[in-house]
Amino acid sequence: MPSATVETKPREKRTISEIRESKRSGEKMVYMSVPDYTSAKWAEMAGVDVAVVGDSLAMIAHGHANTIPATMDMMVMHAQAIRRGAPNTFVLGCMPYQSYHTVDRALANATRFMQDALTDAVKPQGGRSQAHILKALVDAGIPTASHIGLTPHTIANFGGFKIQGKTADAAMKILEDALAIEDAGCFMLEFEAVPARIATLISSQLTIPTIGIGAGVGTDGQILLCHDLLGVFTDFKPKFTKRYAKLTEVAVAGIRDYVREVKEGAFPDDDHSYSVKDEEFEKFAAMVEKRRQI
Repeated sequence: MPSATVETKPREKRTISEIRESKRSGEKMVYMSVPDYTSAKWAEMAGVDVAVVGDSLAMIAHGHANTIPATMDMMVMHAQAIRRGAPNTFVLGCMPYQSYHTVDRALANATRFMQDALTDAVKPQGGRSQAHILKALVDAGIPTASHIGLTPHTIANFGGFKIQGKTADAAMKILEDALAIEDAGCFMLEFEAVPARIATLISSQLTIPTIGIGAGVGTDGQILLCHDLLGVFTDFKPKFTKRYAKLTEVAVAGIRDYVREVKEGAFPDDDHSYSVKDEEFEKFAAMVEKRRQI
C-alpha cells in the first residue's frame, strides 16, 4: 500500500542547473501540469519537481474542445494562483497559441509570465521553425524550454491528435527539431505522442534533458496532467495517461450523499449548526412575539 503521509516541511525549489544536471545524473524529473491553486498545493506536497502551467487548462478548467482558446490573460491568472499554491516549486509557464509568433510578441508575453506570475521559465512550442524565437528568449535572459512531436498549437496540420515520428523520415524531422531547440540554448524539451524507441534514441543524441508525455520511459523525465492522472477530468482519457486515483467518482458519490441528506432533512444536523444560549433565544423569541402583536 502506498504511504498516505504527505511532506509538510518547506523544500528547496529545483533550479535550472539541477534540471540540466539530471541529464548527466540520471535523475528522473517529475513534471505535472496543474491548473489552479489547490492542485499546485498537491503538487508541492507530493514532491513534484516542476509544476507546469499548461494551456490544457483551457480544456480542463474552461471546457474548451482544445487548447487554442487559451489567452495570455487566462494563463497569467492561472499561473499567479499556481505560484501562490506552490511557492517552493519550480513553475514552468506554457505560452499559449499565437503568443510567440514574432520575437517582440514572444518577449512581451514571456516577460508577463516571469514578472506578473513569477514563473521560473517559459515554454513555447516548436523546433526549427521557432528556433529564432527560442534563441531571442534565451538571449534576453528568459529560461526557455520547447515542445515538439505532437504540438497542440498546430493540431489542425496533423489532422487531429495523432502520433508523430512513426516513419524514419518523420522521426528525423523530430531529431532536427530537437537539435535546433538545443542549439537555441533551451534548457529542456518535451516530446508528446512520439513512439518510445524514437524518443529514446533522439534523447540520447542531446545534451539537454527531455521529458515525455506519451513518449515512453526513455526520456529524462515525465509529465502528466494532474486532472488526468487523478481521474478528475473524464471527458476522455489519452492512451498515455495512467489513472492513479478516481477523484471524480469519489466527488460525485459525496455530492450524491449531500443531495440525499438535504432532501431527507438529515443535513445539517446539530454537529454542523451553531448554537445560541437558551436565555438569549427565549429573549429573542419574546421580542419577536411582541413585535407581532404591534
